Formats: sequence, structure tokens, C-alpha cells
Amino acid sequence: LEATGGSFAFRVLTANVILVLFNLLPAFPMDGGRALRAALASITDYARATQIAASIGQGMALMFGFLGLMFNPILIFIAFFVWIGAGHEANATLIRHSLGGVPVSQAMLTEFHTVSPTDPLSQVTNFIIAGSQIDFPVLEEGRLVGILTRKNLVDGLSEKGPEAPVSSVMQTEFATVHPYDMLDRGLARHQECHCYTVPVVDDEN
Repeated sequence: LEATGGSFAFRVLTANVILVLFNLLPAFPMDGGRALRAALASITDYARATQIAASIGQGMALMFGFLGLMFNPILIFIAFFVWIGAGHEANATLIRHSLGGVPVSQAMLTEFHTVSPTDPLSQVTNFIIAGSQIDFPVLEEGRLVGILTRKNLVDGLSEKGPEAPVSSVMQTEFATVHPYDMLDRGLARHQECHCYTVPVVDDEN
């Protein structure tokens, strides 16, 4: 029993060491790829550093794929994982970099329907049928007090009926951005909240 226990502990330790070493490989999405990018960013700009680190990672993915064909098929899976991770990180960084100098005010929608907290859900349904808007800012005396999403609307119609007020199903906690914020910040807020719409609110709301 002691020998078996020792053998199991050794296998667990070996597996943990392998995972740590794998995470240190200079390829995205592992920590080693981010460390490589940080080192490269000290001698070039962040976007270029990401591109170089991603290329190195994809080169390693090709090597893993080649070794997988000859020795262990599991390396092909690892190669696919590294290749996709490197490409995704490079594309995401390129998008953020290209949006960094563009203010939200130049890309935001300026024509859309708004609703009141007291409006019935049936009225919002008519807006959706008549157009393509699916999320609605909820304004009370010109102040943004909530967001009504399509999911909120569908759930509200099912649970409360078409005459229920918007206030009974709207979201009262939501992310916002300022018109003078850069689009990369707006994109980050959008990704953080996992929401379809991020309201743009100025100093006067």
C-alpha cells in the first residue's frame, strides 16, 4: 500500500511539474506567451510585441503538430490549442490597438427608440416588430435608469404579461461609457459585462 501510495504521489507531482512547464512555454494563451510579450514590449510597441509573440507561438504549434504526427497524437491537439490561442490573442490586440485613437462618439448609434419605466411591454414589442432594435434605454425625465434587453422583454411577457410595466423587468445595473472614451475602452466594457449594448452617457446623463 505504501509503494502504491508513493507511486501515485509521484505521478501527481510529475503531472503538476509538466503542467507548470507547459504553462511557461513562450506561446499564447499560456503565461509564458504573455511573459514573452512583456519582454518584447520593452523594446518595441505593444501591438508589434504581440504579433511577434503570436508568430513564435504558432511556430511552436507547427512543431508540436509535426511531433504529434510522428510520436504522440495528443501533441496535435496541443498544437491546435496553441495555434488558435495565438491567433486569437493577436487579432484581439490588433483590434484594440486600431480602436485606441477613435472616440466612442464617432461610432455610437444616435437614432434609436427609448422607453419609459411606465410603458407597457406590449409597446416595446411593437418597436421590435417595426425595426431592428432589440435593446432599449429606459429614460425617466431624461435620465438613464435602466436597460431593457430582448431577453428581459421575452421573460417579462411570459411571466408578467404584455401590460406589465418596463420597470418590472428592466436591468438597473449596467455598464456605460462616455462619448469621449476611446473605442478600445468601450470594447473592454462590452466584453466585461457580456452584454449586447453599452449605453453612452455624457456628464449630464
